[in-house]
Amino acid sequence: MVYNIKDFGAEPDTGKVCTQAIQRAVDVCGRGGTVLIPEGTFVTGALFLKSNMTLRVEKGARLLGSGDVRDFPVMGYPFEGFEQLCYASLINTDSAPHENIAITGEGVIDANGKQLFGAEMSDPGVKRGRAVCIRNTDRLTIQGVEIRQSPAWCLHLIYCSDVLIDHIKIHTKYDENGNKYGMHNGDGIDLDSCRRVKVTGCIIASQDDCIAIKSGRDVQGRRAGIPSEDISIENCVFKSGFGVAIGSEMSGGVKDVYVRGCSFEDVHSIASVKAVRGRGGFVRNIHYESCTLANNSTEYKDTKWFRGALYVDGFYGEERFDPDLTCPVDEGTPVVEDIYFKDISLETIAGNAVYLYGLPEARFKNIYLENVKARGKYGIKTKNIDNLRLIDTDISGECQEGDR
Repeated sequence: MVYNIKDFGAEPDTGKVCTQAIQRAVDVCGRGGTVLIPEGTFVTGALFLKSNMTLRVEKGARLLGSGDVRDFPVMGYPFEGFEQLCYASLINTDSAPHENIAITGEGVIDANGKQLFGAEMSDPGVKRGRAVCIRNTDRLTIQGVEIRQSPAWCLHLIYCSDVLIDHIKIHTKYDENGNKYGMHNGDGIDLDSCRRVKVTGCIIASQDDCIAIKSGRDVQGRRAGIPSEDISIENCVFKSGFGVAIGSEMSGGVKDVYVRGCSFEDVHSIASVKAVRGRGGFVRNIHYESCTLANNSTEYKDTKWFRGALYVDGFYGEERFDPDLTCPVDEGTPVVEDIYFKDISLETIAGNAVYLYGLPEARFKNIYLENVKARGKYGIKTKNIDNLRLIDTDISGECQEGDR
């Protein structure tokens, strides 16, 4: 059965906040039913989905965040690896277990983050919300929709399994006219302790990581011990930001990730594995295959937050570090092994073509580059890697290290 939100009092194109009407449609939606967002712009605050339903945003429809923080209640849920107080997102689930949720259609979900950003940033005790934050959900589909301008990460999935993200568009850096939103930490998709996920045919223009794969942080993340695993990212196009990242919150572990057939256009990196001392966890069996990158942007160079087009960094976030200085090995020591780059072609003018730096006390193991053609401002830098193999690989740089 279809539940049209206009039948519950939602009024399009008036500026009226329709939260109660839309939520009422969700609440009465029967098992297997569809809540329909018809053509027009509907202004709303935080909405909460439930099991066994579809939210369909049809072509020409726009769900627009109200821009008023009072319409987004404060609640506790994970962000940046910690359970903490956050503003609710535009579309949410609560903390209870859920199943069989779908968000579909050809319409737009616009969180109005430019309006919310300043107010949410001014509250030091509460973190910013997302455009869409789905938690604890088995069998989740997000298909066809366009998601725009979140106050923080755009699409955040936490403890979800059997997920399909299919042919969606995400814009966290520019509006539809090419103007910057002026926000920061605007990841495209964040997969947080999720398993059996397929991302296919998506277009992402991000202000930060296009896709970030995470699993909690420090003691909280290690205690939960829920890895992100069995993730495939295929045939996507990335148009700004930092490509497909793993970490830096990885305390529960990340394994069995496959990135295949993706194009990176003026994106700063294809791959970034970001490990941090003290957080622990593991990253293993990661594959990037048949990907291309052409980056002409110099917005970011070689910094503590960004090292190059293909990088695996055990000193992520450290301004100055000694790669030969060992630290004690304990539960906070990250383990990184079995990273594969195959059939990669890239050219960048920002940073290193390839940067692989492990830890002296826990050297990274088994990193393979096969049929990689890479050119950057600088070529390749490596340290503290056991069993590094370069097969049919050509890496070059425009400058020598002393030319900085």
